[in-house]
Amino acid sequence: MPVNAKPTPGSQLISPTDHALIMIDFQSQMSFATKSIDAVLLRNNAALVAHAAAGFKVPAILTTVAEKSFSGPMFSEISDAFPGQAMLDRTSMNTWEDAAVIDEVNRIGKRRLVICGLWTSVCIVGPALSALDQGFEVYVIADACGDVSDEAHDRAMDRMVQAGARPMTSLQYLLELQRDWARGETYDLTTGIARKFGGAYGLGIIYAKSMFGASEGH
Repeated sequence: MPVNAKPTPGSQLISPTDHALIMIDFQSQMSFATKSIDAVLLRNNAALVAHAAAGFKVPAILTTVAEKSFSGPMFSEISDAFPGQAMLDRTSMNTWEDAAVIDEVNRIGKRRLVICGLWTSVCIVGPALSALDQGFEVYVIADACGDVSDEAHDRAMDRMVQAGARPMTSLQYLLELQRDWARGETYDLTTGIARKFGGAYGLGIIYAKSMFGASEGH
């Protein structure tokens, strides 16, 4: 049969308009016991995801558990990206069982969800499996999640992937939102976020632009 390739993106790639982001329990008490990822790297990756979503105007749900009585406030790197947005505080470990969160999911109206937070095996597995069971598409940003051990994180990721969730990374999330360097209206946004939170890749952008004015879009 003849090949009939087309220069169009696949349906499983995300775009700024086709999903909602849910950031769950990025709080001090939850991070103290997190061992599968360094706390500094976790905060950096969470900040990258939050600023990417805010910059591309992705609808986001920010939720905490027992903020005032036990777990503490959301990481400032996240709340700073969404100034003035209310945190939806819960008692349930499974975000999907919280009525206020589900009201917001329904209000936003996206059947594709991108999820990240702490801990992978409890507060991410719960909503991921619940949303999948109700017919949603679920993507999990693996390096913006963490757990009490590597084993706990890895088995939780395995469980979600086996159920149909799609794993990705924080930098992948940013670059998939941009996807084409010719999109000049968000070029500076994307490279600016990458310079600040993109690790060695961000250093490369700083070097290329400062030394010889490089630009991916030209």
